[in-house]
Amino acid sequence: MEQRPPRVPKVAWLIEEEESPGDSSSEELEEVVPFQPVQKGWKKDEKDIEQRPSRVPKLAWGNEKEESPGAASAQETEHLVPFQPLQQGAAMDRTQEQDPTRGRFRRTAQLICKLLKSIRREGASTGVIAYSDIFKQKITVSLLDMLVKNGVSSPDQVPAMVRFIHQWLMANESTEHRVERILLDITKAQPTDVVMTLLRVAPWCDRAAMTMWTTIMSSLKIAEEVQQILLDVLGSWPEHSTCTSDGDTTRVLSLAATVVIWKILQVSCVPHVLILFFPRLFVHLLFQAYFSTLDTPEEVDKFWKRCQEQHSLTATPNRFAVQTLKSLLCLLQCEHVVISMERKCGWDTLLCADTHHYAVGLLARELRSASMHLCKSILCCLLEMLSKEMPYWDFPALAFLVEVLEYLDLSECSDNIMDVLSRHLNSEHAEIRRQVLRALLLLRDDPSLTKRMWNLTEGLVELLQDDDSDVVRMTIILISYLFLDNGTSIPSPIALQLAEVLLPLFGNDDSQVQLLSMFVFRTLMNFVGEEGKKALKTYMRQSLLPLFFHCHDENSHVAEAARTALLSVAKFLKRQDLENHVKKDKLWKFADCLLAEDEERIANYLRQALRYLRSPQEPLREAAVRFIGMAGRSLRGHREDLQVLCRAIEHLTEDISCAVSDLALQTLCVLRALQSGRYSIFQRLQDQFHRAWRIRHRLSGLSWLRCWRSAES
Repeated sequence: MEQRPPRVPKVAWLIEEEESPGDSSSEELEEVVPFQPVQKGWKKDEKDIEQRPSRVPKLAWGNEKEESPGAASAQETEHLVPFQPLQQGAAMDRTQEQDPTRGRFRRTAQLICKLLKSIRREGASTGVIAYSDIFKQKITVSLLDMLVKNGVSSPDQVPAMVRFIHQWLMANESTEHRVERILLDITKAQPTDVVMTLLRVAPWCDRAAMTMWTTIMSSLKIAEEVQQILLDVLGSWPEHSTCTSDGDTTRVLSLAATVVIWKILQVSCVPHVLILFFPRLFVHLLFQAYFSTLDTPEEVDKFWKRCQEQHSLTATPNRFAVQTLKSLLCLLQCEHVVISMERKCGWDTLLCADTHHYAVGLLARELRSASMHLCKSILCCLLEMLSKEMPYWDFPALAFLVEVLEYLDLSECSDNIMDVLSRHLNSEHAEIRRQVLRALLLLRDDPSLTKRMWNLTEGLVELLQDDDSDVVRMTIILISYLFLDNGTSIPSPIALQLAEVLLPLFGNDDSQVQLLSMFVFRTLMNFVGEEGKKALKTYMRQSLLPLFFHCHDENSHVAEAARTALLSVAKFLKRQDLENHVKKDKLWKFADCLLAEDEERIANYLRQALRYLRSPQEPLREAAVRFIGMAGRSLRGHREDLQVLCRAIEHLTEDISCAVSDLALQTLCVLRALQSGRYSIFQRLQDQFHRAWRIRHRLSGLSWLRCWRSAES
């Protein structure tokens, strides 16, 4: 049998054909030695076996049977290495660099790395076709061992190695254990590069990519880091941008990460890491379902069509996110939550942007009944997301927060909750303001948060002027609780602002708002500092007539609240005459005392009374007409003012209430008579007498003061 010289692996020639003449370095060419043919008659005996080099790569010997004797070209013959007999035991002492064959193997691995760079930006299918001969060689697994040693120390080669492994798996139906070890090694060293490259090279998660993901997730420690990266991609709709070590900044669609999670959930042995990261996965899938409902860019739409072809899917991107969410809930044995949501049409409601927050609230209630521990962990993730700027999704997140807030021990995260609520209290969206107020009302009984809530008073005062009746009602309820629990004084600016916005609420359509606004207004006098009481008197005087009218309110509770507040205001203003009339329930004498004041205040009272002419309540309209008739007598000689009053009550002569229409007609006649000057001397004397009688207490006090001064002098 003739001696067969060792052969250079075919893979080396495939690479050399791709490389340009200038790509090979002088160092790589120094070890290429011409082949020296051996003599005939050489026989394979034990001595010769011992003289064979200690290690010749399998690649150098394995393909001899497949090649014909004449297959090698003259160029190949020049690169064959001569066989030199060795001394016994010498082979064990030679290093890898001293062994020409091993040096050639190392050089081949280096050339593979260069080859990977050239195919880095090519599509996966193109690379497999162009280099199919290389990927079909089993020895490439051994080459990957060398790639790991060189590549991990050079991070910029890791993305190319990931592409190489993916293409090798695409070209080979079966994998090997050594490939798994190599993939885990490079993932442990560069997890971000591996994850982002794999999402770029196989975004729709084909067979080879799924094999790689399963391998990566088999190691718990590595899987945790990888899952963190996947969550970052998942929560960045519609795309996530991260630069890998090779400088690739191609953006990755967040839907690609959802496909990976969906595929992993279908594996019989689901990685424990998915359970560990359940709260964040839950929140991000809800987030993606919402934003994919709002808008699906063209790029995402094209990608999803490819995914539908790859996995035979019919769902839209938002329904796919919900489908993945269902699978995740089933993983945690929450099938009853999935079924209950289905029965209540909650999943369909979740896929409508206008009703998304209702569905999130429903889902929160269902999870609350299943596991409070899960709800608390989800709430912590939501607070983390709400601490960032996430427009349009704040509302659904707050909807979930409100539903679980009352049932959790929030001692650990109360500060974070208050930070989130205070930032969203004055949101532009009425729905968000409602959710914040609902949350604050649930937290009102927590003594540790009372001080933080009191710091929100200024923002709450602004909400009392809101156009939304629900917002006003919840705000005044919350403020009333703060007044009951707080024992410190209110800063004067806030007290004055609060008094100003409370006055219009006395006539609110909601009786609860009326009652609470009168209660807060009454108790406000007890909490304002001494320096603010003087400025507060202006608003107290302005409240006299509205409270007087509401003492005639149809709602007995409102009427009693108005009477109590009126009595407190009279005491605050130190008007003993007004206080006595209220105590004796002589309200019209109370009105006479108001009209006995100067003309400027009478004009202000009339402006307030005109608003009550349009009240839906008959007693309030009647009281307003009667008061205007009484005030008209004080305006004798002011024709323009009287003309305004006549026009104001003229339409009430045809009021639906006979009592109001009759009183309006009589008052109109009196006002017109005053306007035309047809007023007898007797009537004028009678009016002057009535006016003097109303102010008699002031005159008597003044005469007593003069007598006292004369006695002193």
